[in-house]
Amino acid sequence: MTVSINNFRASTEQVLAPDQVAGLIAQARQAAGYSIDDLAVTTGLVTDEIVGMENGTDFDPAKLKRIANALKMPMSVLKAS
Repeated sequence: MTVSINNFRASTEQVLAPDQVAGLIAQARQAAGYSIDDLAVTTGLVTDEIVGMENGTDFDPAKLKRIANALKMPMSVLKAS
């Protein structure tokens, strides 16, 4: 691995706890006017998967990316530890 200023900055960025990420997902969904069912349809996920993400029990990166895209959130906002 090479060390560069970009790698250093990335390693020192604040990382969110899983419960914080879950809360951000729920808040963004509600702010966008989506119900859990609406978000499930938009992302192609089932409602249980959305609920798991919002409860902090599921942090599949692929699901997280689909939700972030649907809610027009940059993935960088949702960096979980």
